[in-house]
Amino acid sequence: MDKKYSYPLDLSWSTEEIASVLSFLNNIEAAYEGKVKRTQLLDSYRLFKQVVPSIAEEKRLGREFEKVSGYSLYQAIQIARKEDKEYVSLRN
Repeated sequence: MDKKYSYPLDLSWSTEEIASVLSFLNNIEAAYEGKVKRTQLLDSYRLFKQVVPSIAEEKRLGREFEKVSGYSLYQAIQIARKEDKEYVSLRN
């Protein structure tokens, strides 16, 4: 995957909020490119939801991120919630 893409960020977010969103997106990338601890992914998602509580906004950001990266926020979180494994990996 070509890593030359920009993250869908809102410049009105604080530095801490941007860090939370970036951490979550980095965990999504890790799940697709290798593996990530399930608890780490879900914890970063909870912090992401504090910044982006709106489902519509989450879906919009998810679509933007998937368009540039090919990685689905929705799929990664669904798998992390369903599976009871220590690690989440979405490698094909």
